[in-house]
Amino acid sequence: MKTLKYEKTVSQKSRIKRSAGSRFFDAVNIVVLLILALITFYPFWDCLVVSCSSLKSYLSTNIHLWPSEWSFEGYSYMLKNIDLWRSYANSIFITIVGTVINMLITTMAAYTLSKKDLKGQRVLMFMMVFTMMFSGGIIPTYIVVKDLHLMNSLWAMILPSAVSTYNLIVLRNFFMDLPMELEEAALLDGCTEIGVLFRIMLPISKPALTTVTLFYAVDHWNNFFSAIMYINDKKVWPLQLFLRSMLFESDAAYSSGGESLFLLGQPMKMAAVMMAIIPIMCVYPFFQKYFTKGVMAGAVKG
Repeated sequence: MKTLKYEKTVSQKSRIKRSAGSRFFDAVNIVVLLILALITFYPFWDCLVVSCSSLKSYLSTNIHLWPSEWSFEGYSYMLKNIDLWRSYANSIFITIVGTVINMLITTMAAYTLSKKDLKGQRVLMFMMVFTMMFSGGIIPTYIVVKDLHLMNSLWAMILPSAVSTYNLIVLRNFFMDLPMELEEAALLDGCTEIGVLFRIMLPISKPALTTVTLFYAVDHWNNFFSAIMYINDKKVWPLQLFLRSMLFESDAAYSSGGESLFLLGQPMKMAAVMMAIIPIMCVYPFFQKYFTKGVMAGAVKG
C-alpha cells in the first residue's frame, strides 16, 4: 500500500512540475503528428472512395471524401478478368517462394558472419557492404539473367535478389547481441552448429526475423522494375505488371472511344490499385508487435 501511495505521489508531482512550455511543446507535437497522419492517410482514403464511386460521382468533385453515388462496377470488371487471377497467383508464388529463399540464405549468412572468431569476417563484410554502394548496373545484370536462361520466368524475379545486404546486416547485428553462453551450452550438450541455429537462435530471434521477413515480402509483392526487364510473356506477368498493362489499356480506350472501359474510367483504376495493396496491408497487423523491436534491435550495434 505504501508503495502504491508513493508512486501516486511521484506521478502527481511530476505532472505538477511540468512547465507551460513543456505542455505547449506536447500540444504542438500532437497537432503536427495529426496533420502528418491525415496527409498520409488521405491518398489511401481517396483511392478507396473513388473505387467505390460511379464515374459521374468521380467527375462531380475534385475532393473525394465520400461517394455521392455508390458503384462497384470497377471491382466487378476486375474480378471477372482471368488474367488478374493468373497474375495474382504469380505474385503470390514470387512472394512466398522468394521470401523463403531470402530468409534461408540471409539467416545462415548473418549467423555465420556474427561469429567474432570467423577468419576473414571483415573482408567478407566489406565485400557485402561494397555491393550496397556499387553494383554491376542494369545492362550487365540483364545479360547475366539472360545467359542463365531465366528470361520470361518467375525465377528471374527471385534469384537475382536472393540476398539484401541491408537485411543481412540488420539480422547479423541482432545475432551479435544475443548471449553467446546459450550457444556454448548447446555445443557442450552435443548440439551441432546447424542445431544451435535452428533450435536455439531462431526461436529467440522472432522480432528480427519477422521484421526482415516483412521487408522481403513487401519488396517481392511490389517489385515492378524487374518484371518489366525480364518478363515479356503475359502468362508470367506478376500483379504489378498486369495492373500497368490494364491502366495503359484504359488510357488507350479513352482516346479510341472504347465504351466499356470509358464508362468505368478512374474508378476502375482505383479498384485495381486497391486490389493490389489490400493483401499486403492485411499482413501488417500480424507482424506489428515484432516490427519496432526487430528494427531497433538490429540497427543499434555496428
